[in-house]
Amino acid sequence: MIRFVLSFILLLAALPARAEIEVREITTPGGLDAWLVEDHSIPFVALELRFRGGGSLDPEGKRGVTNLMVGLLEEGAAEMDAQGFARASESLAADFNYSVNDDRVSVSARFLTENRDQAIDLLRASLVEPRFDPDAIERVRAQILSIINSAQTDPRDIVAKAFDGLVFGDHPYGSSLDGTAETVTALTRDDIVAAHQGALARDRIYISAVGDITEAELAALLDRLLGGLPETGAPLPGAADPNLPGGVKVTDFATPQSIVAFAQPGIDRDHPDFFAAYILNHILGGGGFESRLMTEVREKRGLTYGVYSYLADKDAAQLWMGSVASANDRVAEAISVIRAEWARMHTDGVTPEELENAKTYLTGAYPLQFEGNGPIADIAVGMQMEGLPTDYITTRNDKVNAVTLEDINRVARDLLDPEALTFVVVGQPEGLDSTLN
Repeated sequence: MIRFVLSFILLLAALPARAEIEVREITTPGGLDAWLVEDHSIPFVALELRFRGGGSLDPEGKRGVTNLMVGLLEEGAAEMDAQGFARASESLAADFNYSVNDDRVSVSARFLTENRDQAIDLLRASLVEPRFDPDAIERVRAQILSIINSAQTDPRDIVAKAFDGLVFGDHPYGSSLDGTAETVTALTRDDIVAAHQGALARDRIYISAVGDITEAELAALLDRLLGGLPETGAPLPGAADPNLPGGVKVTDFATPQSIVAFAQPGIDRDHPDFFAAYILNHILGGGGFESRLMTEVREKRGLTYGVYSYLADKDAAQLWMGSVASANDRVAEAISVIRAEWARMHTDGVTPEELENAKTYLTGAYPLQFEGNGPIADIAVGMQMEGLPTDYITTRNDKVNAVTLEDINRVARDLLDPEALTFVVVGQPEGLDSTLN
């Protein structure tokens, strides 16, 4: 019954968000900073925690250890084994999610007001007192090894591996955070404990909460939840130096269609031209069926089901990336069209109509992201990690609308770099050879 209650509350919390969202900054007595959107209309709280560093913290020779550690956080804590932890969260109707990417460990919690204290105690146990039992380690290790093995025959995983290795080399971004069969097999419990201490530390945490909780209640909750974590964690990796020489790298793989990843240097989120670049990308390849790449590659020539581009602002590198898949006998043409559109936008820019349509879409779609407590909490913690102010939610559309045609076409000339556009292809493309080693 209590699980049904949480499901009903989550449904209510997914209804359209309030027109005005007031984000308040708080500092706990223990020195933790957090953002709060207080809303007592539903007896429910969404809490988001982010720890900067993620899979990039893996020590040399121990690739995959942070991923393995995060996979074990809900596999037993304090006096509870994996089944005991699962039963406890189920009985409280509490929902916890743990994940990791290259730059961060993410922890999401959803709980009812009436069970808040017990849910936080349970979450604290998973973060501060994970058991890392031998049977749990072997179970999760086996799951990861299965994923690694499957990736060896998935062309999309193969292209990601080839792309990352070419572009990032020896930087942690240059290999999968899953690790390899060899590194994951060799990981010990001591390695996992060290990864836990290095990744989940107070000096790299970002926090947001949305829902039925006051500032004083949140401050006390956070100090209790996170007070037992180490003050400092492992050193963050240095900046990457992306290798984007232009040209094509082909990895031979027997598949009826080739999978392509492509990129050029990108732009930092803090750059004053970011919003012009963001709109430019929407017009070029980020706007779905309305984008130029989709129009030219799919609609006019039928070379693919989908092609897209996006700005990738990682902690240690910025790329302007994209992807396409096409039949082996047509992928060379698809790449040629992408290059031509990249060059055309670099030279000619965009039209007033394209700019106006992009602004209308981007400003109209933005409020739809705030459809409940969970999404608002997720967006708020992401804003913190990007160094954005608390009023960004209300000023963001103004920044989009402030971009002029002169701005966006200057950025197209300055930032788009057809000569640096680098393609990594996995398949058996006809008429397309590697120009890169």
